[in-house]
Amino acid sequence: MSLIGKEVLPFTAQAYRNGDFVEVTEQNFKGHWSVVCFYPADFTFVCPTELEDLQEQYPALQELGVEVFSVSRDSHFTHKAWHDTSEAIGKITYTMIGDPAHVLSRNFDVFIEELGQADRGTFIIDPDGVIQAIEINADGIGRDASTLINKVKAAQYVRNNPGEVCPAKWKEGEETLKPSLDLVGKI
Repeated sequence: MSLIGKEVLPFTAQAYRNGDFVEVTEQNFKGHWSVVCFYPADFTFVCPTELEDLQEQYPALQELGVEVFSVSRDSHFTHKAWHDTSEAIGKITYTMIGDPAHVLSRNFDVFIEELGQADRGTFIIDPDGVIQAIEINADGIGRDASTLINKVKAAQYVRNNPGEVCPAKWKEGEETLKPSLDLVGKI
């Protein structure tokens, strides 16, 4: 069942952020836009390339009012150890949530039971805590965080402009569509 349009389920988790351990709940995903990026595990291969790429996009996402959270099966202690020992992960300033009990990965329906880890899932969540976009990749396929910028801009535009929708490849400032009988069969 799709999670699009569903509110994030309640949870409490420990996380690592900028040298500190912090508690995170579903409330941390409200009041602003959020990107939640699940990945299989710390100290792996594709994961650090994705998380470093996400960090490179983090300032642009913050300019859009977006907070970023990464999530894996590892504990907040492991996130700190990885942050302290990896050049790529050492750059990260967004929140790294630990999910050793798999509560979040189950809540977001990305948990792979037989592996005990999450799929590569990316979720865009609106300020009400409602999931607006989902992307899930197979384990060996890394994501491109730059694609999040336009997806977030489109989600924000649609939220702020009821009755309008963004067509494929839409970029900020371009024409949108107003679904109506006049458009049926003309696109």
